[in-house]
Amino acid sequence: MKITGVRPLVLGAAWRNLTYVVVRTDEGIEGVGEVRMINHTSALLGYLEEAVPTHVIGADPFAFESLARRMIRDDYARAGQIAMSALAVVEMACWDIAGKALGVPVYQLLGGACRDRIRIYIGCGGPTPEKAAASARERVQQGFRALKTGIGQGPVRIVDSMAFLEGVVERFAAMREAVGKEVDLAIDFHGQVSPAMSIRLAQALEPYYPLFIEEPCLPENVDTMVTVARSTSIPIATGERAHSIGEIREFIESGLTDVVQIDLTHFGGFLGIKRVAGWAEA
Repeated sequence: MKITGVRPLVLGAAWRNLTYVVVRTDEGIEGVGEVRMINHTSALLGYLEEAVPTHVIGADPFAFESLARRMIRDDYARAGQIAMSALAVVEMACWDIAGKALGVPVYQLLGGACRDRIRIYIGCGGPTPEKAAASARERVQQGFRALKTGIGQGPVRIVDSMAFLEGVVERFAAMREAVGKEVDLAIDFHGQVSPAMSIRLAQALEPYYPLFIEEPCLPENVDTMVTVARSTSIPIATGERAHSIGEIREFIESGLTDVVQIDLTHFGGFLGIKRVAGWAEA
């Protein structure tokens, strides 16, 4: 079986574009992949326009490792968000083709099911403690037992005011009071907080037992992230903006991350995720 064509499709969603590809084969089987892009859709489409004729057309859709090697390791350019997202969307479509050709779901090709249920969290929050608490209660009434909120709207100064810090804490405390101790409540800093403010915020939030803090500061400086992680007992989640195994290596080896949050659509697809999952398990 050989790949004969790749057709991209873009769906404009409320706050980001969803980019799909339909991969066709000479045996008539098609596979679909999907990736989310924020403000980089045209760049992704441009990369696919150049990479597909060179690396994808004529390839065996079952040869996932070979496809990844051609698109990433054999390419001179350094793999980043665009290249790894392009690999992910094509690789997902190839897994879809393989599953259809063999008549089995993709999870069986990846090693089979380990569980039949999985716990998820959902976003909630609000600009005031009252609205944040109401939002959290509504999510719990919908059946969710884990929630995630943010630090609020607007830019955060490098060293922000006591009023800002207390505002974040008051909203989080109101949500904790609203949902009780049996519901997990995480908070995402979105990498928008300086290391100094992250440490102050973490220390102030500790009494309310956050499930984790996501991206307490920008992940480019691993040593600084380690400093933040060691300043608090709250688990640290990061990895969403890592795009290669080399980038995530320091996060795991330094011990800064307790929750490895890799985005499959930006990390080269299922094989990349499976590698990191094994590493995190070890």
